Amino acid sequence: MPSLSRRSVGSALLAAGLCLAAGPAPAQAPEPFYKGRQITLLVFSGAGSTYDTYARLLARHMGNHIPGKPSFVIQYIVGAGGLKTVDYLNRIAPRDGTVFGTIGRGLAFEPMLGKNEVNFDPLKFTWIGSMNREASLALSWGSSPVKTLEDLRAMELLVPGTGAGADSEILPRAFNNLAGTRFRVISGYRDTSEASLQLETGELQGIAYWSWSAIMTARPDWVRDRKVNLLFHTGAGDIAGAPGVPRIRDRVADPIDRKALEFLLAREILGRPFLAPPGLPAERAETLRAAFNAALRDPAFLLDAERGNIETDVVTAGEVEAVLRDAANAPPAVLSRVKKILDR
Repeated sequence: MPSLSRRSVGSALLAAGLCLAAGPAPAQAPEPFYKGRQITLLVFSGAGSTYDTYARLLARHMGNHIPGKPSFVIQYIVGAGGLKTVDYLNRIAPRDGTVFGTIGRGLAFEPMLGKNEVNFDPLKFTWIGSMNREASLALSWGSSPVKTLEDLRAMELLVPGTGAGADSEILPRAFNNLAGTRFRVISGYRDTSEASLQLETGELQGIAYWSWSAIMTARPDWVRDRKVNLLFHTGAGDIAGAPGVPRIRDRVADPIDRKALEFLLAREILGRPFLAPPGLPAERAETLRAAFNAALRDPAFLLDAERGNIETDVVTAGEVEAVLRDAANAPPAVLSRVKKILDR
């Protein structure tokens, strides 16, 4: 099994990356290239976050499926809702297959909506795949007077926000505008997992958008012991562990509004996405993609995921790219509606 270690990324890593960045590496057979090397897996959120949990699970197994069996090291570039990680991968990281990372599922859609602070093209990245497909839930703490979706249309609910471009702030605004909910977002939290601690203290009253897999990894007792009220979910179908919870998609009547919500929820297919810099040599990209797919189907990986209560599903690079292409080609009326929602 490949070794795994952790260390933070600061200015020293970024400075070193400037020296390492280069054009595509010359063709070389995978085993000689990767033998004795270390692959750096970047995580945009802090240690202990759900994205970190998924990245570390992958790092424990993926090296076994790469010829030469390289080791993995986890490094963190935290800040700006993942834009720092995107910028590093886009401009600085070596383009030779030794660095890839995970980012928030919604970031790749931002440039399509005219929000592109770090000037990147999501369709030019080398997508590796996603470790699951998501459906997310809105919930309130058990003692909150907001206990149902109908209550949420009548009463305000204080929920956490983790950055202007983060799903935790984008989606509540969309739900308010498209489905008549009354979320009030309180910004400034590092991540939703950290913010969840504040429900028990009364600082917050609920969470507007948290993936089912994250809830079941970080707070399974909330559902098991009925500590929270499940207000609605975002999936296209029912969630097996949450029967009877309303689908928010069913509560949007206008056709353009429905398409706008579907555009915003398309990110859920990219549940835990992984990507490498643009311009990787084709054979290096295929090596990483094949290893990623094989790792997620490996019985040892699946047992490890089960022990950690981590839900996984193979979403291939081709599926990720198809979702992004469809979103980029959305009708102007839909994009205009989405932009109007997000600009409010």
